Amino acid sequence: MISKATIDTVFETARVEEVIGDFVQLKRAGSNFKGLSPFSDERSPSFMVSPVKQIWKDFSSGKGGNSVAFLMEHEHFTYPEAIRYLAKKYNIEIEETVQTDEEKVNTDVRESMYLVSEFAKNYFQDVLLNSEEGKAIGYSYFKERGFTNETIKKFALGYSPETWDAFTKEALGKGYKLEFLESTGLTIPRDDRPFDRFKGRVMFPIQSMSGRILGFGGRILTNDKKAAKYLNSPESDIYHKSKVLYGIFQAKQAIAKQNNCFLVEGYTDVIQFNQSGIENVVSSSGTALTPDQIRLINRLTKNVTVLFDGDAAGLRASIRGIDLILEEGMNVRVCAFPDGEDPDSFARKTPYEDLVLYLEENSKDFIQFKASLLMKDAKNDPIKKAELIRDMVSSISKIPDRIQREIYIQECSRIMDISEQVLLSTLAQLVKKDITETGKKIKQEQKAFEIVKSDTSIAVEKVDVLYQLERKIIEILLLYGNLKEEFEDVLLRTNADGELENSIEKKEYFVFQRVYLSLQEDEVELANELFKGIYTNLVDYFHQNENFNIEHYLMQLPQEFAQEVTDILMEDEKLALHDWSGQNIFVKQKNETISQYVSETILTMRWYLVDKIIEELKGSILPEPDADNTDSLSLAMDYYKLINSFSNKLGRVMSRYN
Repeated sequence: MISKATIDTVFETARVEEVIGDFVQLKRAGSNFKGLSPFSDERSPSFMVSPVKQIWKDFSSGKGGNSVAFLMEHEHFTYPEAIRYLAKKYNIEIEETVQTDEEKVNTDVRESMYLVSEFAKNYFQDVLLNSEEGKAIGYSYFKERGFTNETIKKFALGYSPETWDAFTKEALGKGYKLEFLESTGLTIPRDDRPFDRFKGRVMFPIQSMSGRILGFGGRILTNDKKAAKYLNSPESDIYHKSKVLYGIFQAKQAIAKQNNCFLVEGYTDVIQFNQSGIENVVSSSGTALTPDQIRLINRLTKNVTVLFDGDAAGLRASIRGIDLILEEGMNVRVCAFPDGEDPDSFARKTPYEDLVLYLEENSKDFIQFKASLLMKDAKNDPIKKAELIRDMVSSISKIPDRIQREIYIQECSRIMDISEQVLLSTLAQLVKKDITETGKKIKQEQKAFEIVKSDTSIAVEKVDVLYQLERKIIEILLLYGNLKEEFEDVLLRTNADGELENSIEKKEYFVFQRVYLSLQEDEVELANELFKGIYTNLVDYFHQNENFNIEHYLMQLPQEFAQEVTDILMEDEKLALHDWSGQNIFVKQKNETISQYVSETILTMRWYLVDKIIEELKGSILPEPDADNTDSLSLAMDYYKLINSFSNKLGRVMSRYN
């Protein structure tokens, strides 16, 4: 178990904008940063990071928290895993305490799979570098590819022995359970003797964006025609090949910094480019490009340069993935290598400066690339040329931005020597078709919803006013609790004639004191259990700490309160979407003092509670002519007078809630 001292050091050291910046491309937005949500498919940024508050909020999914919460949500880390990740990132030495047997038993399945995968990575690399078989076969292969020792270690390359169960035996001997060796696909089950999936192969660990080992790719080195040249880990709870990009862990910072991502096909393409000095490169690992993989890049940059082998047949097959990239609203350029060359071979023999220059000079816009690629065949064939033009317009139709579509239409018109009007007409037909199909789908979904709606009685949910008011109390404490403000106190004094009259006296309070004393005076207890817990935690913190530091407060905040506190803290980063004034819930205006805002919120809450009491009194009045309702009516009138006094203090007529 990680010691509290280590956890405190991690929280004090970690910067939320740096941690999230490893996974999401962030752009400065005033005092905050914004980016595309990593939790939903969106094109307009709704993901906000506050360096001042050291928290983040994703308005599209509702998630939020500190840097640890982000890692737990995004990488599916447990709390200890997130702390370890941050400790490693910031070079903080982890101080361990003894883990109990119960804690060992509670290690979940996913964590066990991660641990087995990490062990496998270390085992394969140790075999590669230190065993006779590994050095003679695996290490020699990587050296022939031109990989240096530094590169081999950077990508954790390894070798799995030719023996049927060498890895499985070693893992079982180290105490790893067979069920997790099998669930990760490292071991293939067999009743009499389980055996290694990757025996006799060089190993390429596949890592998540945070560096966790998700699975492996293994390449066979013999000429066995019955065995696949490359073999990947099977799908599992931790490995989904359609959602993973090889090299993303090593490339993420370079992609964000260069604001461009090179996309290649194979493991060695990534490694060779990286070794050459171009680090912003990833691979789809031999699988067809998927929307999830594209979105992974989209978090870091809007710009993708697809690198293709010089083989023309391969080019035609591969450019189909370009439309998927365009659909995500990204910018695509394409670069092909000379005949007989691939990114691996070309980078191996080309100096860094020449390689960079080649990529700059030969990267074409996707329209130019498609035209140059396909025009050779279509040049003297009107039918083929027409098909090519339709193909290009079809790609343009995938682009969400209308201005960008029109610019590409102009470019296509120039390249293909055809009028813009014809192209625009074709584009309109294609866009209309997409809209029609989308509309049909939406109608089907609506119809399904209506069927459900007709079968169930769904009441229109009214705004829970007390909930909103109590939430405002928490917001006031979080945003202004440690500030000193001048408040008006209404005191009863005896005048010169001996009569009682109201006297206004101004006095300074900390905002948290004023809120606390006001609620104590009225004996008001928050009704919502979550808000009650946060309120108690906040008031205790204010009383025990002379200065309110939001980072320090969030460090000690119990996990069950963290989500709601984050939501409230980031609420002011979102545009006011609700007309709360119509519900007598008022948002602080820029020209309004904090003391006014606090007093108004507390008075509104008191009025709401008094209004509820009046309703209860009304319900207790007996309808019989001879019933004595004097006490109830008298009490109700007193409460009405109280509401009138609230109205006078607030300077507005109080409308009914019910």
